[in-house]
Amino acid sequence: MNIGFIGLGQMGVAMAANLLKAGHTVTVYNRTRGKAEPLAALGAKVAGSVAEASGNDVVITMLADDKALEAVALGEGGIVASLPKGAMHVSSSTISPALSETLTEAHAKAGQRYVAAPVFGRPEAAAAAKLFVMAAGAPDAVAAAQPIFDAIGQKTFAVSETPKAANLVKLSGNFLIGCVIESLGEAMTLVGKGGVDRNLYVEILSSTLFPGPIYGTYGKLLAEGNFQPPKFAAPLGQKDIRLTLAAAEAMNVPLPLASLLRDRLLTLMAQGGADLDWSAFGRLAARDAGEG
Repeated sequence: MNIGFIGLGQMGVAMAANLLKAGHTVTVYNRTRGKAEPLAALGAKVAGSVAEASGNDVVITMLADDKALEAVALGEGGIVASLPKGAMHVSSSTISPALSETLTEAHAKAGQRYVAAPVFGRPEAAAAAKLFVMAAGAPDAVAAAQPIFDAIGQKTFAVSETPKAANLVKLSGNFLIGCVIESLGEAMTLVGKGGVDRNLYVEILSSTLFPGPIYGTYGKLLAEGNFQPPKFAAPLGQKDIRLTLAAAEAMNVPLPLASLLRDRLLTLMAQGGADLDWSAFGRLAARDAGEG
């Protein structure tokens, strides 16, 4: 498959590399061209513009936020203006359901296909092609994109025929991860002040009541205070919680815990934590308890 890939952050680089390993022809574009060089060494073509990367059967975007994707997709010389009729845009960015709906309409008007396919997994999962793909769109479009999902992930969930539903699932998942980080931080502060080793506590939790990657991964980060370099920076986490709250407000769904998480992340960034992994906000509970 001839694929354009736009957005080469930690996730995008790993995803594009796995597409190359799977035998796809990949043309990559990033505003900072230097980020494309490692992929060029693997056989990727490096595009000089969004339009050039969009002249393929499929273009995948993995960008930081709504503003970045809107500029790339809807701006002059962007994806909608450049993608051939019948071709497909697969958006793996974590964006608002509202923007996903706008993109669905714009691509339909242009005679193009659009699939929302955000993913669960941190950069190490992306590198190992172990992401979980939340795909939503017309069934024929999702089916056509399946070879892409197989190359980057371990399982694909067909969420809905309405693309924005996949974005809602992604945001809700990140909201739940945030809830785990906050509750872990509070519980670890409690037992830590009581003399229990934090790493042992994480082992107990993750091997008994709460098996699975979230408690193990984030518990280890919190126990060790290992927040740099960030695999998912605090401003991105704050953005996702903000988008979750906006989506909830649009549907009249109160999310009291999401409001707490928003404030926790804002506190972290106000105290100089913008360059830390978002899980660092879980250590605020220790600071509240006088542990520095």
